[in-house]
Amino acid sequence: MPKIEPILSDRWRAFLVELDGMLPARVELHCLGGFVLGVCYGLPRPTGDVDYIAAIPQSGAEKVQTLAGANSTLAKKHGLYFQYVTIADVPEDYEQRVVRIFARDFVNLCLSAVEAHDLVLSKLCRNHPKDLEDAKFLAAAGWIKSETFRKRYREELRPNIVNERRHDLTLQLWLDACFGT
Repeated sequence: MPKIEPILSDRWRAFLVELDGMLPARVELHCLGGFVLGVCYGLPRPTGDVDYIAAIPQSGAEKVQTLAGANSTLAKKHGLYFQYVTIADVPEDYEQRVVRIFARDFVNLCLSAVEAHDLVLSKLCRNHPKDLEDAKFLAAAGWIKSETFRKRYREELRPNIVNERRHDLTLQLWLDACFGT
């Protein structure tokens, strides 16, 4: 599996540096979605937001949303923003696999990326065509493997979802589309 070597555009760097300077204390965010797909895994589709599912400490989410949420002054200035995702289907142990990104670039802003398999599994229940395209991209680039994807679904996601049959069918559809299995 390739090593994550995240890359920030100048536009994103300016936005994140400014937010980092505004934060009064350290905040770690567990990020996923298009931002992570782009900066960590090379997906060429642009995005204007950073989705995150956890803030440590939890009070950091409110601070980030106030400073850099969709309607903030910072967001209006840069055309970029943070989005706290309060409902997401993620594997149980995803926190053990997050990868710290841009660790040397910021003082108080600590961004952690959800690992590729967990990122794709977070999109499985929604089953949007764009999400399947993202999964196919990650599979073709070697970021996700069929067996790991299947195992995490079975052991860490399926026990916590409603309507297992529906999601089992979606899993098989995605495995077929991504790996021909």
